[in-house]
Amino acid sequence: MSWKESYQQKLKSMQEAAALIESGDRCFISPVSSAPPQLVDAICDRYQELKNVYVYSGLTLYPFKFMTSPDFIGKINYESFFYGPVDRKLQGVGNVRLNSIQFANLGRYLLDKSPEGARINVVLADVSMPDEDGYMYWGPMGVSGTGPLAAQAEKVIVQVNKFQPRAFGHFNKIHVNDVTAITEFDHPLPELPEAPISDVEKKIAEHILPLIPDGSCIQIGFGGLSNAVGYGLENKKNLSVHTEMFTESMLHLYKKGCITGKIVAGFGLGSKEVYDFVGQGKAELAPIWEVNNPYEVAKNDNFMSINACLMVDLTGQVCSEGVGHGRYSSVGGQVDYVRGAGMSKGGKSFLCLASASLDKRGNLRSSIVIQFPPGQVVTTPRTDVMYIVTEYGVANVYNKPIHERVEAIISVAHPNFRDQLRFDAKTNGLI
Repeated sequence: MSWKESYQQKLKSMQEAAALIESGDRCFISPVSSAPPQLVDAICDRYQELKNVYVYSGLTLYPFKFMTSPDFIGKINYESFFYGPVDRKLQGVGNVRLNSIQFANLGRYLLDKSPEGARINVVLADVSMPDEDGYMYWGPMGVSGTGPLAAQAEKVIVQVNKFQPRAFGHFNKIHVNDVTAITEFDHPLPELPEAPISDVEKKIAEHILPLIPDGSCIQIGFGGLSNAVGYGLENKKNLSVHTEMFTESMLHLYKKGCITGKIVAGFGLGSKEVYDFVGQGKAELAPIWEVNNPYEVAKNDNFMSINACLMVDLTGQVCSEGVGHGRYSSVGGQVDYVRGAGMSKGGKSFLCLASASLDKRGNLRSSIVIQFPPGQVVTTPRTDVMYIVTEYGVANVYNKPIHERVEAIISVAHPNFRDQLRFDAKTNGLI
C-alpha cells in the first residue's frame, strides 16, 4: 500500500478522530502553534462521555474548552508545564494545574511510563501536509518534544494543516504509516506579539550589552527586556545561538548579519516570519530537554544567557515565577541556562529586573528584599547566580561571600530603598 492510500484509509472527520479518545487516556497536546485546536475542542465536546482523561501541554495560545469551565474537572483534566498568557487568565477556573519542572528534565517526566511519570499514551498534534515521501512535520513548536512522545505512544492523532511549516531538526516529522488517524483543518498559526520595550528595560540592556563580546553564543528569553537586549546586539559580530526559543530579535540579528554561526533552538515562536524562517531549515531544532541540557549548553564557549526575573533577595536568591502564592510564569529553562553559562568557558548569565514596581495601591515597592513574601518560590538558587542587573547597574555575586553579595545587590537597588535594605541587612547579621 502506498502512503497516499494509507493516508486516505486513516483520514477521518473531526468527530471520528475525537471519538478515538477513551476514559483514562493520558494525552500530550503538541504545544503552542503545533496544537490542533479543532481536534482538541471536538474531544472536549465529548467530555460528558469521558472520565479521568489527562491532557498535558504548555504555553498554550488557544483557550481550549477544557480550560474554560470547572465542569471538565474529573472528566478532562489539564496539566501545564509552562504558564502562558491563556493559562494565567484562566487559572482561577480550577482546571489549569501547573507542574514546576525544569525543561531539561521535561523529557524524563513526559516519557516516563511509570506511576511517577506522565504515562502519556496519546499524542495530539497539528502537522504539515505530507511531503513527497509521506512525511508530515511537527512544525516550529512541535519539534520541541512531540516526536519522541509519538514514537512510544499507543495512539497518534494528527490534524493536517496547510499553514503548518515543515520545520527541520531532530525528531521533526512522522510518516503517514506511523499515525493512528488523520483529520484535516487549515488554520493560520497563532502569533505571539512582541512585547513593548520600556525605558527601564532599555537602561538594563545598556548595562548588559558592553559585557557581551563579539563571537558570543546567545540565549535570550522573551518579553520587553529580552527584546531590548536582543535588538541592542545589532552592532555585535560573529554571534551564534543556542536557545530555548528562537525570537523576533534573533531573526533581526540574522538579517543584519550579526549571527553568522550555528543556530540551535528548541522552538521558534512569534510571527509568521519567524515560523517561516525556522521552516526553511536555517535553525537546527531538537527536543527542548536536549537543547536545554546544561552540559550541551556549556559546550559553547562565551555563552551568554539573558533572562528576566521578578524578585531578588539580598543573598542572591532569584524568583521568576510569581509573587507570594500568585503564579505568573514557570520554571522553564532559566536554571538550565544559568548553569550552562556557569560551566561554559567565558560564559556569563544575567538575571534582570526593574529595581522597583508599583503595588495595587500605586505605591512603589522594592524588587530587592531582605526576605520574600510567604509562598514565594525561588527559581534560581543563589549558588548558580552570576550577574543581577537592574536599571541602576550590574551586581556580580558569583561565588562571592554573603557580605559582598549583599553590598553588590544593594548598590543596584532603587535609591529609595537602599538605606532600609542596608539597615535590614545589618539587623539580621548579613553585613
